[in-house]
Amino acid sequence: MRTFLAAAALCLAGFAVSAAPTRPVAPVADAMITSAGMPKKLSDFGFFKDAAAWQPNQGVELYQLNSALFTDYAEKYRYIYIPAGQQAVADGDGVLQFPVGSALIKSFGYKIDGKDRLLETRVLLHRTDGWLALPYVWNAEQTEATLKVAGTRIPVRFTDPSGNEHDISYAVPNKNQCKECHALSGAVVPIGPKVRNLSHDTLDMLLSNNMLEQTSGYHPPIPDYADDGMPLKDRARAYLDINCAHCHNRQGSASNSGLFLTYEEKSPVHIGVGKRPVAAGRGSGGFEFAIAPGEPDQSIMMHRLKSVDPGVAMPEVGRSLVHKEGAALLSEWIAAMEK
Repeated sequence: MRTFLAAAALCLAGFAVSAAPTRPVAPVADAMITSAGMPKKLSDFGFFKDAAAWQPNQGVELYQLNSALFTDYAEKYRYIYIPAGQQAVADGDGVLQFPVGSALIKSFGYKIDGKDRLLETRVLLHRTDGWLALPYVWNAEQTEATLKVAGTRIPVRFTDPSGNEHDISYAVPNKNQCKECHALSGAVVPIGPKVRNLSHDTLDMLLSNNMLEQTSGYHPPIPDYADDGMPLKDRARAYLDINCAHCHNRQGSASNSGLFLTYEEKSPVHIGVGKRPVAAGRGSGGFEFAIAPGEPDQSIMMHRLKSVDPGVAMPEVGRSLVHKEGAALLSEWIAAMEK
């Protein structure tokens, strides 16, 4: 992944790219994206020409984020599709606005018995009435994924990056759970692809392929929170932005909490510093503040991040394990705050 400064340079006004060739017409089934209904098979969309090899079709491009959401240590493979001849546009906040007919495709998997295996693929389809989120579960042969509107559980045994082995019941979210995480002002929207969180290579690819309108705006990129060469505060804020801010923002599903964890938030209280919870309960762990400066073990944020209790754990959806590396990062950040 490119450095923070390299990504920043790409976002400067007037970024120059070479003349892009005409994009070929993609063999993607556009009507499946835009028409009513929910296709039963992932292959119905034509996103992949070789599902077993995870090879995307023409016009379906792999993209990467600077910082990624934690989902029980699953590997993720992200693809973007924009209809030929159309472009995404970055708004004033650097949030990408996609044309109708676009799709975001994210596959989740693990290395199991020495082989990379996909468990599920989630798609976001942009239709005339908004975005639709659908989960698809892969078969044992890795040749097809089938729609699971109600979600499901998949037993998985894997080894995490630290060498620890885990047995989990991997949760494929149901359609409504997808909507909960992707809700903004009551509408379903993408979470990850914002200019500030797209990698240098991804922005280069989008611009070179005429998939993104060039902008004169400047959107400082967030760093990779796993990069210990970056400032501690920036890494911690990047972690909160991608793991928490999709709900904890002024238009999100957790807006009534008063805890706003976007990377741009300036108010220490809204980030949680010295902030008392709006509604007390066992989720607070008996602690007073979301963040108690200098005292991570007395902070509600850490209590919830380190819990796997469904009534306490945050985020509420997407994990059954504690992200030890993430918890260590935020603990270090809070410990470094002046009391």
